[in-house]
Amino acid sequence: MRARSLFALVFVSSLAIAASAARFTLEQVMSAPFPSELTAAPKGGAVAWVLNEHGARNVWIADAPTYSGRRLTNYREDDGQEIAQLTWTPDGRSILFVRGGDFENHGANPNPASLPQGVEQAIWMVPAGSAPRKITEGNDPAVSPNGDRIVFLRKDEIWSIGLDDNAKPSQLIHSKGQASELRWSPDGSKLAYVSTRGDHSFIAVYSIAAQSLTYLDPTVDRDSQPVWSPDSKQIAFIRVPAATLAFGARRSASPPWSIRVADAESGSGRELWRASDGPGSVFRAMGAESQLFWGAGDRIVFPWERTGWLHLYSISTHGDVPKPLNAPGEFEIEDASLSADRRNVLFSSNQNDIDRRHLWRVSVSGENLAPLTPGDGIEWSPVETGDGAAIAMLRSDAKNPARASVKIGNVDLRDLAPASIPSDFPASSLIAPQPVILSAADGLRIHAQLFLPPDSIPNQTHPAVIFFHGGSRRQMLLGWHSMDYYNNAYAMNQYLASRGYIVLSVNYRSGIGYGLDFREALNYGATGASEFNDVLGAGLYLRSRPDVDPKRIGLWGGSYGGYLTVLGLARASDLFAAGVDFHGVHDWSAELTSDGIPLDAAGTRLAFESSPLAAIHTWRSPVLLIHGDDDRNVPFHQTVALVQALRTQGVEFQELIFPDEIHGFLTQKRWIQAYRAAADFLGKHLQPEP
Repeated sequence: MRARSLFALVFVSSLAIAASAARFTLEQVMSAPFPSELTAAPKGGAVAWVLNEHGARNVWIADAPTYSGRRLTNYREDDGQEIAQLTWTPDGRSILFVRGGDFENHGANPNPASLPQGVEQAIWMVPAGSAPRKITEGNDPAVSPNGDRIVFLRKDEIWSIGLDDNAKPSQLIHSKGQASELRWSPDGSKLAYVSTRGDHSFIAVYSIAAQSLTYLDPTVDRDSQPVWSPDSKQIAFIRVPAATLAFGARRSASPPWSIRVADAESGSGRELWRASDGPGSVFRAMGAESQLFWGAGDRIVFPWERTGWLHLYSISTHGDVPKPLNAPGEFEIEDASLSADRRNVLFSSNQNDIDRRHLWRVSVSGENLAPLTPGDGIEWSPVETGDGAAIAMLRSDAKNPARASVKIGNVDLRDLAPASIPSDFPASSLIAPQPVILSAADGLRIHAQLFLPPDSIPNQTHPAVIFFHGGSRRQMLLGWHSMDYYNNAYAMNQYLASRGYIVLSVNYRSGIGYGLDFREALNYGATGASEFNDVLGAGLYLRSRPDVDPKRIGLWGGSYGGYLTVLGLARASDLFAAGVDFHGVHDWSAELTSDGIPLDAAGTRLAFESSPLAAIHTWRSPVLLIHGDDDRNVPFHQTVALVQALRTQGVEFQELIFPDEIHGFLTQKRWIQAYRAAADFLGKHLQPEP
């Protein structure tokens, strides 16, 4: 008996030491910088990217052959001013970038730090080894092929400015519509762009010498994604048939989308290829600078969901049938880029690893398909260096955060800026989430990731929390995420697990990664809230686990995940004890109307019945509501209306409102404040009293 007691004492002491080692602060687990905007110089082996360090964003660069990353800019404040749209000059010696503004939604520049002097969106240029200088206000810079000037957008109109110190900007084109997707011809003689006119759009070509405009094969449809031929004589583009805005599953459409090729001089065009009816007839984009690549041998590379899964194909401009560039199978490609010599495509996909991403390479003709990064990591945003000698990428895994890396030949991956990760980042204390497949209430199989507390002991029950991502066109992965919003959410889930929660991150229907039919789920969202089956199934799964206290199951999520969080609280307060809602949708009928989607009486009724507010009379569980009042994705009034309803119903709620903050919080301090409040709220309602 004494021997057993001694063993138990040692066992419990060991667990206490392990639990102590696993403890870390919220600030520590969110301290790793987040990389984005990875791009390769057109000449040589240099790569550049943006690194967000504690809310301060800077441009970094790494040169061949050492690939030791260093800052090119020196911004230090957590002021919410983003940096994006990195663009190299043709000689590879300077980088242009845009600082400030809203890169997702047009309108006033966000000022989440409430700076009294205001903010601006401006284009800057930084030569390697020199200080950055402001070029002009605007965005979307495109450098001319000879490197002497840029065209850019200012209030959706096209402007131009030289790159010498004393240059002044001037409006280049005065025309109807909103301009976007500026594309210089390779010889620098012309500029192609998209001119959006409300319910239709054209591809326009501006001749620099003649100062004239030509519209390519104009129709009532939506044309976009222009890509030049190497000889500057032709342009390929995508045509999507005109259609009324709608909401709901789009598994097929008639007529399908197509690829067209037009003469850049005359504007006359022809249809190169048209998608077939059925799966893939609705265009689905990949993550790339352009949705079309004009590859070597005059082959056009494009994404297509013909099989019900997003894969890559190529077709000759001289006419043939599309050739698949992937092996067949139930997986999807995501990010893609064209190699410097235009002979190969690099792409990420979840082939053979459904809840991760790995990199592949294939020729534009479909030959020599090869994996580049197998294993337990997650890799995305691949780019080949200008000299063709290396492949740069962003990567992470379950414990190590996102970072920029390079692969030279068959040598192992090398991180470009390892010293940028703080020394007290708790990688060794993090846990690897387990893949789980659970049954929704209607029987659909749903993927999820399970985070178990590091200090679990047999026969001990824990509080549990279910996390729902936003989008809904997103997918949580078995590691640190490729998007900054969900990178933060992964950190929060790790923190909650370290505090004794069992955390279940659910990839509910209408998300990506599992094919067309899963993403375009029947009756999802405003057309029936079929995702509630997944919410309910996740709750019942946790309640059935012997290590979960069935009376202490909570919910949290943001945006679409906020919608599912409050939907679960409203419809199933007997199952879910509390929740935290970040800027969620609470009334679909109001949300769709604000988005300009027309609803008849039946559609309005269905949208409202699919909303949490429709179930307010059965809502009893307490909730924390977090929202920025400059949200450009989910109107702030969604939370105003919910608060009014909760007060009438007598439901306990708390508010955390951020003046001047947008949907995806731009300041690190707001993320810390929000997650701290969420952890405290969940602790109050789900953790046992001491």
